[in-house]
Order: sequence, then structure tokens, then C-alpha cells
Amino acid sequence: MIPVTKPFLPPIQEYEQYLQDIWKRNWLTNNGPLVNELELRLKDFLGLKHLLFVTNGTIAIQLAIKALDLKGEIITTPFSYVATTSSIVWEGCTPVFVDIDPVTCNIDPKKIEAAITPRTSAILATHVYGNPCEVEVIDEIAKRRNLKVIYDGAHAFGVKYKGRSVFEYGDISTCSFHATKLYHTIEGGAVVTRDPELLKRMAYLRNFGHDGPERFADLGINGKNSEFHAAMGLVNLKYVDQIIETRRKLSEHYNKFLGTFQGTRPVVPDHVTYNYAYYPVIFNSEELLLRVVDTLQQNWVTPRRYFFPSLEDLPYVEKKAPCEVTHSVAKRVLCLPLYDTLSPEEIDMIFRIILRVQNN
Repeated sequence: MIPVTKPFLPPIQEYEQYLQDIWKRNWLTNNGPLVNELELRLKDFLGLKHLLFVTNGTIAIQLAIKALDLKGEIITTPFSYVATTSSIVWEGCTPVFVDIDPVTCNIDPKKIEAAITPRTSAILATHVYGNPCEVEVIDEIAKRRNLKVIYDGAHAFGVKYKGRSVFEYGDISTCSFHATKLYHTIEGGAVVTRDPELLKRMAYLRNFGHDGPERFADLGINGKNSEFHAAMGLVNLKYVDQIIETRRKLSEHYNKFLGTFQGTRPVVPDHVTYNYAYYPVIFNSEELLLRVVDTLQQNWVTPRRYFFPSLEDLPYVEKKAPCEVTHSVAKRVLCLPLYDTLSPEEIDMIFRIILRVQNN
């Protein structure tokens, strides 16, 4: 079986060493020493001033919306994981979808202004597959129209835009450290901001609003994470550069087949230092994609239609004018297997199957 992804697991002895220390301290959660160490190490690794380790990437988005006091409408992309939209609805706001750029698969900044109304409070854009949005254009629109900006960087760990961490942009950026990501803490996520006051508020929000044992500074939830998750994050951080380099080589091996492939791939601009989070391909037709998926599965290969369907089709969002590019791409996009232990020979087999199907 070749799955679409496999979690990276470090040498078990390295993780066990942290477990032994946790047992000695008997401090399992509630902002323990490993959580604090991980936050410091992540800030250093990513080149950031402020970062909070939280429960997961979904809670990170919800904390960002709450910390910015967003109300009304939030402009967002219909081409993302469901959590991007469900978090907006969960927090009592209305998602307003803007179509994507067919080249990058990110929200199309040229279409944002037409979607702004007096009820718009923010833009929530996703760095799709870790490929950064046009952050400078989006930030300029937001400044001019007095809007807040949240970037869903669930896939963007380690990505740089013009030499800076992509998490440096917007009012708040979020990340996921789920087990399927190239860097993970089993479950986990982060919120990032350059604003120390926003950081302070999110620190209250993730811990029930506590400002001391018997005082509460703000409304809050339980967005904390445990020492066990932080331990996995500390071990895995040592291997991130190696993981990204391996994925880069595997992606380049896939690329050798693109000359004969009936389709395209999202384009990553030259000024981006990419992390090779996924390997998406966009077929020329949904009919071809479906035949390829069926044949791959018959050969014990499990790709993923990621992202499908378009989020504007969710049953709990208001129906808006259709996003034609998103609907087209969502039907035709497929993420092929990519993980650090995948072999070039397995990639050869996967693409031979794809080419055989498309040429029949």
C-alpha cells in the first residue's frame, strides 16, 4: 500500500528520553517547560518574534478570529481545507468566497475588492499547498480598506516569501502541526503575530482567559497543548531540513514525467523558498482524474482529491455566485503520494500508471 502521506517518526529513543523527563517532573500539561522550550525553538528556527503553541490548526484560526474581534463578513477562499470556512462560521461570521487564481490556486487578489461590503471585517486567505498568497497585494488592499488579515498557513511551515518567513505577513498567521504535515507535533498548531498586544490576548484566550489562578482577563477556551505533543515537536524539529530536502528531491523526480502529462501543476513563484508540502497535479478533465484514481487504487496506491469539493458547496454556508475557477480546479486536482520514505521507484510506478491510463 502506498498512501498519500505517512507521518514522519523520529528514532523512538529520542522521544523516550523526553518521556522519562516528563515522568520525573509529573508536569503533563498547562504550559509546561517543554511547551515553552518548543515555542522558543520554533521562533528561532522560523525567524519570528512571537508564536504560541496551541491545540491544533483549527483552534489557531478560531483564536485569530476571536482575538481580532471580527464580526460580519470575512472574505476567504473556497479552495482550502474545510476548517478555513468552518472556523469562520463557528465564530458567528459569514464567509464570502472569492475565486482563485488558476495558476497558483490561491485566492485571486484582483477579485477581492469587488467582494468588500460595509459588513466586511477581514480577509482570511490560505497559502494553498504551502504556496504563499500574493501577500503584499492583499496586505495593501486590507490597509486601504481598513480590514484585518489572517493567513491560514496550515501547509506553510518553513516557507519564505522574499527571504522572510511567510508567517510574518498579515495581522495573524496560523499553522497546523498535524501528524500529516511535514513538521508535526502529532496534533498541534500555532498562532503567529508581530503585535505583542495581540499575542498577549491570544495567550489569555488559549487558557480559558486566566490571568492568574483566580482572575480572568478575557473570554477564553482550552487551546493549550501538552508536554507529550511538545516533546514530539522538539525531536522532529531537528529533522525538518532533512525532511524538506528529501521531499524536494522526490518532487523533482515526479517532475520528470510532466512533459508527457495531460495537465498542469500550481506554479510556485521564484521569490518563494518552498517546503514541498504536497505534490498536486491538475488533470485536463475530471473524467481522466476519476479513471486514474480508480486504477491507482486497484494497484494499492491511495492519492487524495485535495481540495474537493469547493467549500462554497458546504451545506452550512450561504449560497453565493459560483466561483468558476475553483469549481473547475477542485474537480480536476489530485494530490499524489509524497512523504520522506517514498522511493523514486514507487514514483516511477505511480506515474507509469497515470500515463498508461491517460494514453488509453
